[in-house]
Amino acid sequence: MKNNSTQDIQAMDFETAFTALQENVTQLENEDLALEKALALFEHGQALAKHCAALLEQAELKVRTLSTTLPTQESSDKPETQG
Repeated sequence: MKNNSTQDIQAMDFETAFTALQENVTQLENEDLALEKALALFEHGQALAKHCAALLEQAELKVRTLSTTLPTQESSDKPETQG
């Protein structure tokens, strides 16, 4: 079951994982849970948080890569002025 849950999390996009994490936190904050259930929710939340962080890191790397290559592309696309 644990591997299935991990595989399910890895298949989630950021928005889905973040929503699941928010729901997980709400359950932990608002419900009177047995210790085993609370620990299972906490473990699941940690996996969701780690996945969200990894997705954000990938997105940040992509933005940085695009930001550093963008000025080069723009300057090569501009028509040369003669004067």
